[in-house]
Amino acid sequence: MAINKVLICDDAAVDRTNLENILSAAGCTVITTTNGKEACEKAKSEKPDIIFLDIIMPEMDGYETCRVLRDDPETSQIPVVFVTSKNQKADRVWAQMQGGADLVPKPYSDEEIVEQLKKA
Repeated sequence: MAINKVLICDDAAVDRTNLENILSAAGCTVITTTNGKEACEKAKSEKPDIIFLDIIMPEMDGYETCRVLRDDPETSQIPVVFVTSKNQKADRVWAQMQGGADLVPKPYSDEEIVEQLKKA
């Protein structure tokens, strides 16, 4: 599947901008959000091809956001890649259990992010 539209959800402006720059340079249309609730709304309205999602966010964390997306028929088929500072084996297992397609630890390289587009 060709990835054209990407949704990024991260409450940190620097991380959001960094991902946006990498994905824009890769030729993607990028939509950004700052929290899980907004990400769920944008996923339904924008129908992105893939979602890059932070885990540690206020109000609704990435795990809960992923569960909401997974349980909604309108968004359940969109792959979710966690991009996070949480990089223990338990974090990876829990991310998969929530429906995540993969987990990319911070700090990451441009190549690691672009590689996710090829996997989706």
